Amino acid sequence: MLGLAHNVATKVASVVHTTQQTIAGELSLFAMSDKKILDEIYATHVHADESFDDDSLFVIVENILKRATQTVDQIVQGTQVHVENIEEKSPKASFSVPLCTLKGISCEMQCKPPGEEIAHNTTLAILNKLSKYSWEAKASLTLAAFAMEYGEFWLLAQLRESDHLAKSIAILKRVPVLLKPSELHKRRKSILELNNLIKATLQVIECIDQFNKLSIYNPKDVPGLSIALDHIPVDVYWAIITVVACATKVTILISDEDKEFDLAPYSQKIHYVLNKLKIQLIVCRKQIEEAETYRRLIKLFQTPTEIMEVFKGLIFTKDNVQPLVDGSTKQTVKIDILRKKNVLLFISSLDISDDDILILKPIHEFTKKDNQYKIVWIPIVEQWTDDLRKKFEILKNKMPWYTVQYSGPMASIKFIKEEWNFKGKPTMVVMNPQGKVEHSNALHMIRVWGVKAFPFTKETEEELSHSHGDKWVGSVVNDIHPSVSTWIKEEKYILFYGGKDNEWIQQFTKKAAAIANDPIFKEAKIHLELVCVGKGSKGEDDHGILGRFWSGVESLFFTKVHKQVDSVSKEIQKLLSYKNESGWVLLSKGSTVLVTGHGVSVLKVVEEFDKWKDHVKERGFEFCFKAYYEKIHVVSRPCCRLDIPGSTGKVPESMKCPDCHRSMETFISYKCCHIDGPTAHH
Repeated sequence: MLGLAHNVATKVASVVHTTQQTIAGELSLFAMSDKKILDEIYATHVHADESFDDDSLFVIVENILKRATQTVDQIVQGTQVHVENIEEKSPKASFSVPLCTLKGISCEMQCKPPGEEIAHNTTLAILNKLSKYSWEAKASLTLAAFAMEYGEFWLLAQLRESDHLAKSIAILKRVPVLLKPSELHKRRKSILELNNLIKATLQVIECIDQFNKLSIYNPKDVPGLSIALDHIPVDVYWAIITVVACATKVTILISDEDKEFDLAPYSQKIHYVLNKLKIQLIVCRKQIEEAETYRRLIKLFQTPTEIMEVFKGLIFTKDNVQPLVDGSTKQTVKIDILRKKNVLLFISSLDISDDDILILKPIHEFTKKDNQYKIVWIPIVEQWTDDLRKKFEILKNKMPWYTVQYSGPMASIKFIKEEWNFKGKPTMVVMNPQGKVEHSNALHMIRVWGVKAFPFTKETEEELSHSHGDKWVGSVVNDIHPSVSTWIKEEKYILFYGGKDNEWIQQFTKKAAAIANDPIFKEAKIHLELVCVGKGSKGEDDHGILGRFWSGVESLFFTKVHKQVDSVSKEIQKLLSYKNESGWVLLSKGSTVLVTGHGVSVLKVVEEFDKWKDHVKERGFEFCFKAYYEKIHVVSRPCCRLDIPGSTGKVPESMKCPDCHRSMETFISYKCCHIDGPTAHH
């Protein structure tokens, strides 16, 4: 233990020596970096004694300095001062004042000549004496030592005319020197500057105390707290050195000498620290309020009782419940309209397309019939601007359902993001009349099945997914070609294909068309139709069709991804994995998917048609195509790569490769492929 104390003392002595050179040289005290200050003051800090009752000490200091500074203002400014009613606070009855420590600090500050170097070294000496205390306690103890002297001085100034004992002690303390009318008038400005600096320093230490009280909160909930607490040692340094400067100023004011000592740099610095702490306190309290609101939301959704109350708790603050806008009448309505209703929360940013809105219009018309379902748009905007408000108004006018007129508190946005996995793309949360969530994102199944997905619950999704089996083609291809729906009804073979490579598309089109027109197909009465997805007559991309097609495939993927893996989900997964490849093919018979193929392998299948066409009559086109593709694909195609669109909902923690059935590595890819169409202009 003695060795540790010796090492600390040696280190402090070394630091003080280095600092003297630094401050006496080129670097000013007020130009020192926070890192430089931390390096020096950490050398004085051994540990923090948590048993010391810093709160009781600060209560006493606050009582003294608030009254003392008010007394100074009354004596110096007279009747001009507004006398505040100062609340009397009491320390704990068990609190024991560390008097020897306070006297030791007071001795360090007494009768020091002015100067930045002296003030800095005195501060380091005080910190060395207080090495075992917390940073907050160091500041409070230093201010307490100053308060003993400053409070006593102005108490004697008050009592000296009426109390003989006070008068005699006041003479020893040189109170009459300062209170001579001529001296008081001459030093009036300096006294008031000193008094205001003491008030500001008291406020700084009060702020530090408040931050320590807030440290009970989780830094994850209140990130601003960590920033403030990490900087408190530097703030304590500036509080202590300011107290040292104030003590020096008092010594000068009660002396016969007329020395110059400007407190302005200290005042400027301590007010900067005070403003910074106040701003950070506001930030932290706002974050705490958001954290508390978030906790209340979690609890509200754990024990829902009525949809309107749940909706109100999610969207509005307690004192700011706003009406909804009815899109069909453009009039505002009270949120009571949602009472005892099933509510579909359409949640999105303002970056939504007309397609996103059109998808819901048939749902809106369908649910209007029995009036038990209401769609409400919740726009998610974290920082509104004039441009965003204009965009919001344009979008709102396109929607016939209800609209929330603003985004609500940040806690609500956080809840929507974290609990419902909202990451920018539109989502649809379905809630029953009791406020229970029936589906955290029904938009996928609405995209796939439309009004057939009613009433949009998880159970309905399971039933549809099971009953449709491998007949899922129609849900994603009906609007990409005018004849597709007819061909599906006629149970024709259809080759849907596309890709990034125009040369591959041209080659495949040529070879596949030759197969479709081959005499063998004519003889066997096999009808094969070709549909190139998302390509115009000149080979250009049709972004609208591509966007709708892949959006439909992604939606299918998400309706199946968390269920038991079957042949259907594997085919959908394969198709999605081919999205950014040079080419891909989907072969169906009517609405039944037969093969989902990679471009390289399928091109080889159609190029080598002569090798397998003789078996078509005997075994059928479907069997021959699948068998030859599987034979080719094993050789030519590496294992699957899948880019999960993570912004559309929960992604699975693990997934098997649909080709080799091993566990796949997990990646999240962000790619701007412009398949969702050009930038929307509303």
